[in-house]
Order: sequence, then C-alpha cells, then structure tokens
Amino acid sequence: MHQVECAVPVHVPRPDGPWDWVREDLAELGNAVAYTTWTAWLPNVLTTARLRELLGTDWDRYRGSHDPAARYRFAATRLLIKYTAGAALGIEPEHLDLSYRLGGRPYLRGFDQIELSLSHTGDLMAVGLSRTGRIGVDVEPSGRTVRLDLLREQILTATEAAEIAKLPEALRVPHAVRLWTLKEAYSKALGQGLRLGFKEFGFGRDLELHAPDGSAATRGEWGFATHEVLGRYLVSIACHDAGLCTADDTSAGTMLDQGFLSAMRTDSP
Repeated sequence: MHQVECAVPVHVPRPDGPWDWVREDLAELGNAVAYTTWTAWLPNVLTTARLRELLGTDWDRYRGSHDPAARYRFAATRLLIKYTAGAALGIEPEHLDLSYRLGGRPYLRGFDQIELSLSHTGDLMAVGLSRTGRIGVDVEPSGRTVRLDLLREQILTATEAAEIAKLPEALRVPHAVRLWTLKEAYSKALGQGLRLGFKEFGFGRDLELHAPDGSAATRGEWGFATHEVLGRYLVSIACHDAGLCTADDTSAGTMLDQGFLSAMRTDSP
C-alpha cells in the first residue's frame, strides 16, 4: 500500500475563503485541513444574520455560555467546520447538521463517509476532513517551553529519546514538541484521546509510525505531517486510508448518505 499523503494546511482568513485548495485536496488526496484564527472570523460571528441557522443544534450551547470570549471562540470553531465541509462537499454550510459522538468528536449527520477532527489553541483553530478513513489534527504553539526530562518520562519511547539526544541542544525541545503534537493527532484519529499511552508508539525522522523499539508499525496505511503556520503555531496531522472504495466526486449528491438524501427529497415541496 502506498504511503498516505496528508494535505498541506490551507489558510482561510475569512468565511468566504479561499476554498479552492480545500476542495482539490479532499478530491485528490482524500483529506483536507483548513486553519485560521478565531479573531479573524469574529466579525462574521458578530454580524451574520444567519448565525442561528449556521450553528443549528449548537445554538443553545452558544447562548448558554456566560464568557464572551469562550462563546465567540465556540461559534467560530463551529463555523469553521461547517464552512470547510460545505466548501469541500458543495453544500451551503447552514444545511449541514453537526453532531457529536461519545467523547465529543464532531461528525456530520448523513455524511457517514466524512471524518472530522477539530483542534484549537490560543488564537488558532484548525479542522481536518477525510473521506478515506480516520483523521486527527492537533495544534500547539511552536515556541512552547517544556521540560525535556518530563517529555522523556511521559511521552517519548527509548528510541525517540536516543534520537533526540543526538540533536544539537537548541533543536531537542522543538523536535520533542513536534513528536508530542503528532502523537496527539494520531490519538485523536483513533478516538482514544489521553487513554492511549504515548510511550507505546513512536515516530522516526521519516514521520512513519514505529513500535517502541523503533521498528515499523504500519504498511503505509497511515500518513503523518507537521507544519508551522502563522510563524508561531504547529499543525500536526494523522491521516488513515481504510482501503475503501470512495467516490472521486465529493459533491453532496454522491457523498451524502442515500437514506438521508432520500428523506431530504421526500420532505422537499
């Protein structure tokens, strides 16, 4: 099996895009990642007359938050999910129904083939979509200061720790933080969160998944990538190819669950 290629994150500074790369990535690679800042999307949250329709079932949660910053950030992340998915699938964002699985992982009702992953930290928010399998996205400040001894104890395999020890001192913590974000992304893709022991798997310099002893742990069905964005954040991605036959056409008419599509047509005047 060929190595899965993770899409390069696309910056979408406004709800009106640009979205072309997101559509192309999902169609050609089977996955796409979009990122922006919630403050850049705040004017849309505050001024759109469609906010209630866009938030859908999340409206009550939005209105129930008493912290303005948390409320607006919540709305911006949900709009990012819907605008990204809407652009990729060719459907208006307010027509998408966002729901949550146990543990809080979001999904699009009726679009069983699309997997989602949301991550945010500070001002940054990012969403990943995949039509070929699981996807996980994690974001962290690239200049985050952490104690390397604690990372060695809690998340690094012996092989990873040995490789980091060979690096120049100035590169050790940044490399360890990248490994941390990759492990978070993989854990999110699996739906395990913090339940997955980070010392039970590792990554080589080739960004391939390894067993604790450094041996290969996959046959190419996973792809991993990490990118610096906006000069101050890391976006790490884990993409899975389940080997399922998926349509190249990612329009709503082909990607939408047929039962759900039939119901929509039945209810239409």
